[in-house]
Formats: sequence, structure tokens, C-alpha cells
Amino acid sequence: MKHRQLPVSLPADHVWLDGLLAHSPQVKGLVVLLQTTVGQHRESREAYLASMLQRGGYATLILDLLTRYEDQRDPDIRYNVPLLATRVVAASDWIRHQPILKSYAVGLMAGGTASGAAIRAAARAPDRFATLVCRAGRPDLAGAGPLRSLLAPLRLVVGSEDGGLAMLQQAYALVTCIKDWSVVTGAGELFVEPGALERAGNLALDWFATHLPPPAPSDEESVEET
Repeated sequence: MKHRQLPVSLPADHVWLDGLLAHSPQVKGLVVLLQTTVGQHRESREAYLASMLQRGGYATLILDLLTRYEDQRDPDIRYNVPLLATRVVAASDWIRHQPILKSYAVGLMAGGTASGAAIRAAARAPDRFATLVCRAGRPDLAGAGPLRSLLAPLRLVVGSEDGGLAMLQQAYALVTCIKDWSVVTGAGELFVEPGALERAGNLALDWFATHLPPPAPSDEESVEET
């Protein structure tokens, strides 16, 4: 299944966020991969995971949660999880207005502080996101309230050698919805070990295959210009 790659820019309050949309007819759903790096749509870990998801039959949107200006001038903004979560919800508003995307259920995938933003956004807008996969990161930064109120099924993929396992377990224990704790043996926090990221990607594919509903019927065929 060959995907069309389309750079996009979408509004979030007073800023515009860049992303890379990959879409093909007859995809199973849309997975938004959140990153707090900027512009690395073809070289980042998210890009590698997006390629796996595309081969698995999904449309993907790699979304920068920061602008280039913010990335250069304010390194601490990537820890502002409430702000990042608001931007995730804004992205869902944009998706709902795109004819080729609006019929798809949306899944979220994130690592780092974007994990906290994904959980917080899904808890805030339960009708927007069907399920999510967090590649370790900082789900604790979502806050106890969002973790407890999350309704979307969550798979937390962790490395057995991650130094933050105790913190991840504490956050995971607060989640009361359908959830799964999946361990990649031998992997650290960033999944840089040989084969670790691929195993994490396969765990994500299995989760989305189970928890991302099939698309609703749609007659539209073209994305709106941004």
C-alpha cells in the first residue's frame, strides 16, 4: 500500500504546527504520532514508527507539538504538558475538517513528554481519540486526574532497562480503563538498542489492530488546503 506524503501546517490557538501526513485509500484508520522535536519528519523515531504503521495499513500524521521558534528560544516549553495537550486537541479539530480524514477513528502514539500530553488530551476529549500507545516517556506529567479519568484504551510500552520504571508503574497504576503494560526486554528509555524500536512498533500495531475501529463510510477524496 503506497501512501501519499503531504506536508501540512495546522492551527493551534495563536501558532501553526507542522506535520507530515501519509495517506492512502482504504487505510484502516489514522494514527497521530506526537513529537516535541521539530521538523524531523523523515529521520526521527516517530518517522520509523510511522513507516511501520503505514505498512500495516494505517494513515499517519507526524505532528510537531512545538514551533521552530519555541524549540530554539524556550527549551522548557516541551515540559508544559497542559499546553501540549491543548495542541493535540486542536489537531483533532483540524482532522475533523479534512474530508479524507474525518471518517477515521484516531489513535495517538507518543514518547517523552508527549506521552503525558497524549493522555491529558485523550482524557479531556474522550470523543476524539479511540486509543493510544505511549512509548514510555513521561505519562506521569499528564497528572493524576487525567490518568484516572482516561477512557481510551492505553498500551504502555516500556523497556526492561528503563531507569524510570518505578515512576512509569506509579502512573500506570492510576489508569482505570482498559490498559496493557508491555515490556521490550533489553531496551532502555529511548529504545535505541538493536531491534528495540521495531518491537515497540509491532506492539503498537497489534494494539491499534484491536482497539482502533474501522472507518465510517465517506465519499470525500481530497484534503483541504492548509
